[in-house]
Amino acid sequence: MRPSSLRATVDEAPQRQAVARSILTTTAATFLASAVSVSGAHALQIKNLKGPQSFLATPSGETYFISNINGEPTEKDNNGFITKLDKDGKLIELEFIRGGRGETELHAPKGMAIVGNILYVVDIDTLRGFDIDSGRPLASISITADPVGVATTGLTDVAYDGHGTLYISDTDTNTIYRVDIANHSHAISLLARDDRLAGPRGLAVHPRTGHLIAVSWNQGSIIDIAPDGVIEVLVSNSFFSWRFTNLDGVDFDTWGSMYVSDFTAGKVWRVTPDENFKVIAEYLPTPADISVDKINHLILVPYIYGNAAEINGLEAPVQAKRKKKRRTLRDYGFPFMKGRKDQNEDGHE
Repeated sequence: MRPSSLRATVDEAPQRQAVARSILTTTAATFLASAVSVSGAHALQIKNLKGPQSFLATPSGETYFISNINGEPTEKDNNGFITKLDKDGKLIELEFIRGGRGETELHAPKGMAIVGNILYVVDIDTLRGFDIDSGRPLASISITADPVGVATTGLTDVAYDGHGTLYISDTDTNTIYRVDIANHSHAISLLARDDRLAGPRGLAVHPRTGHLIAVSWNQGSIIDIAPDGVIEVLVSNSFFSWRFTNLDGVDFDTWGSMYVSDFTAGKVWRVTPDENFKVIAEYLPTPADISVDKINHLILVPYIYGNAAEINGLEAPVQAKRKKKRRTLRDYGFPFMKGRKDQNEDGHE
């Protein structure tokens, strides 16, 4: 992947362009070196987007999609669009899918999930499906009135469990929906509605347990939802420890670490399987629905108010329990030590 910046051909006011350039220069510098690296250079940047909310890779890591709200997040203006990038992060088409073009309806696209050749995206009160190759509309499932009669207007994210079920978060009503796509029925059911969800936004399926993980916008908590709807708050703020503010995105890497984006604080956190919390990036301009490209070990970060997005590399976890050997001059590149034995733990040859 080449680390050069990309520019989409979109008109922007000069002042906004200057702000975006300034923000992205700062952003590239604040991803911590211990956590990210793209070919030893700065992050790959995609600029001149329009309110990018979600950034997603195909399971093969060959293509990337970015949803652009392009206006107010709850307004049905039919001008939302989805950007498509190739495997190197190069722009294929800025408005690959565009509301108002032909038969396409798309107002304020947010979270996305890919199942086979279908790109699913939530759009205010509707789940839409598009062909990932042509962009052609394939499905439109309205959730304006859910199975128990509660109006739905705040659909934010969608996640696929790999076994025929999509999960959708509704931030406004503290609700998680299930959509059965195994037999193409798209039947909608209620997984959970609970105040403890506290404005659920980003969703991801835990790679080990298969449970749904949701992050809270209102309380900055991380929540586990079992297949039967049982809720367990895994991480929450307290009077003595206020770690998160408004959480937006969540995903897992190949090694089982979880990543969450704090929209208001401008941070991306990594939580390892042994519950070690670490900020891997800070001073970011409104990081929204992040995701991880598990094939190429990359983190994908959209900046909704920065009208831009970034791709950064993820390092493999350090094997903390690995037995350490005593260092010798050979470890520091002295070739004349090549034929000598390493010293043992007592320092003798």
